Amino acid sequence: VAELTPDRIAIVCGDRHLTYAAFADRALRLAATLRAAGLGAGDKVAIMCVNGPEYMETFFAAQLMGCVPVNVNYRYVGAELAYLLDNSDAAVLVYHDEFAPVVAEALGDGPAPLLIQVAHHGDGPLLPGARDYEAVLADADPTARPDREPSGDDLIFLYTGGTTGWPKAVMWRSDDLARALWQMARPNSEPPSAAAAIEAGKRAATLLPACPLMHGTGLFITLSTLAGGGTVVLLDTPRLEADAVWAAIAREQVRVCTIVGDAFARPLLAALEADPDRHDLSSLRAITSSGVTWSPETKRGLLARLPGVTLIDSLGASEGLMSRTETRADDAIAPARFRSGEKLVVVTDDGDVARPGDGRVGLLGVGGPIPLGYYKDPEKSAATFRTVAGRRYSIPGDYARVEDDGTITLLGRGSACINSGGEKVYPEEVELALRAHPAVFDCVVVGVPDERWGEMVVALVETAGDTEPDPETLAAHCRTTLAGYKVPKCFLVLESMQRSPAGKADRSEEHTSE
Repeated sequence: VAELTPDRIAIVCGDRHLTYAAFADRALRLAATLRAAGLGAGDKVAIMCVNGPEYMETFFAAQLMGCVPVNVNYRYVGAELAYLLDNSDAAVLVYHDEFAPVVAEALGDGPAPLLIQVAHHGDGPLLPGARDYEAVLADADPTARPDREPSGDDLIFLYTGGTTGWPKAVMWRSDDLARALWQMARPNSEPPSAAAAIEAGKRAATLLPACPLMHGTGLFITLSTLAGGGTVVLLDTPRLEADAVWAAIAREQVRVCTIVGDAFARPLLAALEADPDRHDLSSLRAITSSGVTWSPETKRGLLARLPGVTLIDSLGASEGLMSRTETRADDAIAPARFRSGEKLVVVTDDGDVARPGDGRVGLLGVGGPIPLGYYKDPEKSAATFRTVAGRRYSIPGDYARVEDDGTITLLGRGSACINSGGEKVYPEEVELALRAHPAVFDCVVVGVPDERWGEMVVALVETAGDTEPDPETLAAHCRTTLAGYKVPKCFLVLESMQRSPAGKADRSEEHTSE
């Protein structure tokens, strides 16, 4: 892209507008530094940064060398970071200066990878032995080039927290990831080269990922956009700032915004409703969401304010990209449904593929281009990446059911499933019902140990206004759409749900007991 249209804008962050030529130059300079430090194909480059140009520069520098980009959750404490650096065999860690204390704690007195510190806030001193990011780029040989061509077999690591235990790295071949991203919207077709699209004069999209690049949802759509010669607008804040998102969309004429379910959509809608005429959002054409449920009520509210926008539900996980559906203002708005087929199946406990209308609940499986497995974990790889009916599927652990018409109803993460009195309760189903109540802004449903029921269904609720909803009213509301055993037996009101920057809720017993 840099060779064909060097002046096209690749990345915008605040008042920084980085052309493809500048982006390519900076990535090549960092790649030259990695090569001079003795790195080569297969070495791991860890990135612990909030959204910003440096994240993607480092990602592409690693790929130019055949090194493996490794995402790092910037909310990690020292012990978690130490585990990831050891587990990934990281040879390099690029990090924002505000995370320097955690990096120092993680490294202790032991051996350290090559440390490159990005001056994000500009006031953090360099850690001992660390190099300044901008100084590294300035000192690099601008004419140096990697001594190998990138290969489709080069790996990308995506560490996922999963649901139990320590994080594990999903290993994607770069070609498989490119094909999977393309086929989300265009099944069974192959992605064209960026050159062909540019030479055909196709207009490139401008994207704003409101979610972190350190997680799959933000990273994957950013890679898709850059691979097509588009522009990516980044906000370098660790958490969602709703008005800043709308302001950036207006300022940069963004066409596509990516979020993570209601955890992002509801604050964005609240900001829009509080001051609907503050920003000119006429450029926006689509809002895409993945990773967390997106309720019909929130969709309805967004479409009322943005009638020309298409809302896209993408179904996928770090372990596999599955399908997507679209909702427009004149559509019937309901929870997202995805169609089963050869690529998207429901695998029952006995290893069979569920058929339309047979009523059996199983785990969602995705075929086609999928990861190789988990790094250093053959046991979990064998459990997740399985051959069913002669085809290899990724089965990350999401329960689902195939309906009479062949569509799939999602029931929630298997490890979060609640066993109450012998009945299975899937939290996401209950959460969707609760979010339909006007007094509920956000909610998380968990199972709490109970002598009588084994586990008791409990709802943690963040209210939509100043009035605290009555538990009996909420229970009665749930009973209109849910069986009695699924209705929470206890409702606890919280000031904030304290979701992660990626919109995920912490359902751990330690967190919920607090």
